[in-house]
Amino acid sequence: MPQLPCPVERSLPAQNFHTLVERVHIPVTSSSPEGLQAASRQDPWSESGKYALGWVYFSIILLVFTIAMHLYHWMSDRIRRATYKEEVAKSSATSSPDDDFEMANMPTNNSTHMFFPRHGPIHQQQQQEEEETFLSFTPLNRFVALLRYFFYRPLPILRVRPVQSLRIKKREISLPSPGVVFLVTAALVFVTLYCFVPQPLYYASIQFGSPPLAVRAGMLAVAMMPWIVALSMKANLITLLTGIGHERLNVLHRWGGYICLFLSLIHTIPYYVTPVSDQGGLALFKSLFRGQTYIYGTGIAALVPLIFLCVHSLPILRAWMYELFVALHVPVSIVFVGMLFWHCHNYLTSWNYLWATVAIWLTSYLVRLCFLNWTNPWRMSWLIGEEAALTILPENAVKVTIPSQVKWKPGQYVYLRMPGISVFENHPFTLASLCSDDFPSDYGEQYRDMILVFRPFGGFTRKVLNAAIDNGPSHTYRAFIDGPYGGMQRELASFDTVILFAGGSGITAIVSHLLDLIKKMRDSKAVTKQVHIVWALKRPETMEWFKEELRICREYAPPETVHCQFFVTGAKRIGPNGFPLPPPSPSRPVSDLVHGKIDRAFHGIASKRNSALIRDEAAGDPEKERELRRENEDGISALPAPTFLPPPKKAHTRANKPDKLTIPAVNTSLHNANNKSFDFGFPSTPTMLQKNLMRFAFLPTANKNKGWHTEYGRPDIPFMLKGMERDFGKRTCVFVCGPPSMRVDVQTCVASMQQKVWGGGENGRQEVYLHTENYAI
Repeated sequence: MPQLPCPVERSLPAQNFHTLVERVHIPVTSSSPEGLQAASRQDPWSESGKYALGWVYFSIILLVFTIAMHLYHWMSDRIRRATYKEEVAKSSATSSPDDDFEMANMPTNNSTHMFFPRHGPIHQQQQQEEEETFLSFTPLNRFVALLRYFFYRPLPILRVRPVQSLRIKKREISLPSPGVVFLVTAALVFVTLYCFVPQPLYYASIQFGSPPLAVRAGMLAVAMMPWIVALSMKANLITLLTGIGHERLNVLHRWGGYICLFLSLIHTIPYYVTPVSDQGGLALFKSLFRGQTYIYGTGIAALVPLIFLCVHSLPILRAWMYELFVALHVPVSIVFVGMLFWHCHNYLTSWNYLWATVAIWLTSYLVRLCFLNWTNPWRMSWLIGEEAALTILPENAVKVTIPSQVKWKPGQYVYLRMPGISVFENHPFTLASLCSDDFPSDYGEQYRDMILVFRPFGGFTRKVLNAAIDNGPSHTYRAFIDGPYGGMQRELASFDTVILFAGGSGITAIVSHLLDLIKKMRDSKAVTKQVHIVWALKRPETMEWFKEELRICREYAPPETVHCQFFVTGAKRIGPNGFPLPPPSPSRPVSDLVHGKIDRAFHGIASKRNSALIRDEAAGDPEKERELRRENEDGISALPAPTFLPPPKKAHTRANKPDKLTIPAVNTSLHNANNKSFDFGFPSTPTMLQKNLMRFAFLPTANKNKGWHTEYGRPDIPFMLKGMERDFGKRTCVFVCGPPSMRVDVQTCVASMQQKVWGGGENGRQEVYLHTENYAI
């Protein structure tokens, strides 16, 4: 609400009065009331725009600090890899004799290298310590470790017990990380003090203008809008500068909206504490704002959509009605920004921030067009998407194979839309394949197979599973891709030791990183010396998901560098007759004809486009045209026949009847004649005592010396990390993607390890870096 003129100024000429209304400015003269003169000296309206700059400066300081840390790690990692590459090249040039005659006989005392001197011990080349540069020095490493010691420690998980009478299911609620809590608390304290510390909070009379407290809070709330929108966009400048993916910035977007609502309430309440109807203020208001029926109409119009946006984005409601949240969030946000334009009336600098918000919004959407696989007219997927095939994997998992010309990095994810299955649903999935020339696609030289693997729970993923069961592996679908996004800020190849923890389907976030790391280790482009993989899964059949990828890592990695441990944590359900019980089959709805027609329409366009290209390529040669058409029909080769398992009603629930626990029999396909060269190191069949102790003790395992073995039970993560810590190099990376309990254990251990970095531990340890992935993506 603008500052209202006092009764003294009512005699101004009509032209000057109109100018004052536009400027929202009250000139102070000698005839002005004493209260108005004092208010103008304390906190003049014309200078109230400075409060918006307070939030701008606060945000820029945080942004600059984050960018500086990102550049420090980025440059130090590149220098480490470049230095290692030079050392490898130098070693390969000096590790063998320059001339053949130097090794003609054993006494090579006279050779330049003196491989076997006649007198004294054999010369041992001393390993050179890493030189300390301005990009990697101990004080900064210790300071970063000190911050990580506090920020890596997780907050406790809130467990909701099931209540059948209220239909409340068992849930685990993960609180934000300590780093997010610190940033949000700092921002909340800053805006609160910035509103309430400056004086005055209210004027002596409403006739002297809007309450200063309300003006400060309103300007701060408007100044937050560009940052809130920027943190929400998939393609944004903050991600480009800091390397932090938008899925991690999104939590700051939500908390920024909550703080904006907090400021909006502070902006609203003072107008009810000192209502405009007091002391003749209502008559002045009506003379300034003619035609407005309700005094606070524009403010309420902006506050209502903001409250709706904050309430329906709460984690519980968002998870309960996610599709509705996605459909309504953006339209309601557009309405909210429009109401802000109406409410602010271009007072002070308010519209500057609103126009900046609109500019960021539109620019991000335009840039996002470059991330869509169907918007590039020079690709075959233009307007029709890519061709995708579905395969059912063991444990009812679904594998989506999409040959695409899109390039991606390890650990990134895409948003997948399949109109033939669901027109409006668009969900994120982690890419479980590596975009490299070492993994070509049968679809064409310019294509790489984009592979997505996920467990079906409900909604879109359940529809994908049903479509795969109905149509089989030979049927293809049109896939529209938005991405890739996200990824890891650091490169695993820059660390001496890498430890990867995965729980269940969390292995999908690790596979591409592992393949990329093994490739760089093979090509001497990684400083990594040891890689440890720990995968906890319910049943051994899950290993079949990435059996080929694990075989590649085992066979092509340098000797004794990769160590993989599998932990089978679940058991099969045994019926009264002693045989395993199959999961219950849900009722199957009738396939939606609309989705089939849409998918066939895209397939028809793609077929016509391919036919035209084939005719042009054949140039009138019928024999060549027939050959090209046969190749086109085999564009996506028939996938292996899957094992059709009855889909469970809900993948995360079990039957109400008590189940008998037993160790599942080892899948014989893991040891058949076709796979003799690779096994997962299963132990022998456990005894009855071992079965009873499955969840409480590790069983004796086989093939431990080879570094690949399987155990029954849950991994003792603190004990394992403590044992691995003895062999840590100077820089270690711990990567975890799994359920909340696994993340908590890993975070707690890694936080404790920071003491040996900032405390000057042994072996000159410089860094223990932790990267966590969202289990749901």
